[in-house]
Amino acid sequence: MVRISDALPRQNKISDYDIIQLLLKNSRKSFVDIAKELKVTETAVRKRVRRMEKEGIIERYSIDVNPKKLGFGMRVLLGIDTTPQTYISIIQKLKKIDEILRVYSSSGDHMLMLECWMKNDEELNSFIEKIENIEGIVDICPAIIKEIIK
Repeated sequence: MVRISDALPRQNKISDYDIIQLLLKNSRKSFVDIAKELKVTETAVRKRVRRMEKEGIIERYSIDVNPKKLGFGMRVLLGIDTTPQTYISIIQKLKKIDEILRVYSSSGDHMLMLECWMKNDEELNSFIEKIENIEGIVDICPAIIKEIIK
């Protein structure tokens, strides 16, 4: 059964989420292409995106990189535990280390999660030795990402 609302143009039915979903797949997708896909005007898309940028919903645009093509054979997540009194100072130190792409505060098994790219096991072991000497780090637990599925 077809409802009347399904047959109406989608002009007023798009949501911010519709636009965000398309930008998450390809942040370089043009407003014209987004508009065509959502069956709305380019102006409507542009206004929505600009508003979302202004409101901080869209914070930045990014790219996905294949680290293997750059010579990095391993994507690694390192779970880090610290003493409570050194937590903040360790975050400040970790933010300055070039090999660390991202530092995440987390709950669960570890207090912090670090995202790194390493060339091989030897480089990973060397890096772990480097950061385990930071005073206040009490545990480092590496996990190697084998494949990104989604």
